[in-house]
Amino acid sequence: MTLDDLHAYLRTKPDSIEDFPFGPEPSVYKIEGKMFALVIPSQDGWRINLKSPPDEAIQLRDVFTSVIPGYHMNKRHWNTINFPGDVSEAELQRQIDVSFALVVKGLPKAARLRLETRYGREALYC
Repeated sequence: MTLDDLHAYLRTKPDSIEDFPFGPEPSVYKIEGKMFALVIPSQDGWRINLKSPPDEAIQLRDVFTSVIPGYHMNKRHWNTINFPGDVSEAELQRQIDVSFALVVKGLPKAARLRLETRYGREALYC
């Protein structure tokens, strides 16, 4: 997956907004003001921080060498995935979907209901 493909996939998430609160390089993707992905380009590829359920976060680190505890994040809930690496495009998309769904589930009820009404539950949760 190229960096452009990654950004294109992140933009497909309902109501996602790309923001640059840390300067011109790292892209922060948010839903209702809450971050679900942080993309950092590097000389040899890129890395992305994604939210995961705590048990799954540890399992992913055990299975994939390119998945490490979240860089500058709460390491219980966030992973950093380095690309290129051993995570397939399909698995990366699944992890993005999980991160997005976890953040949506954590939104206030009124915001969740508004999103569910607009997009349907299947578009928001995996």
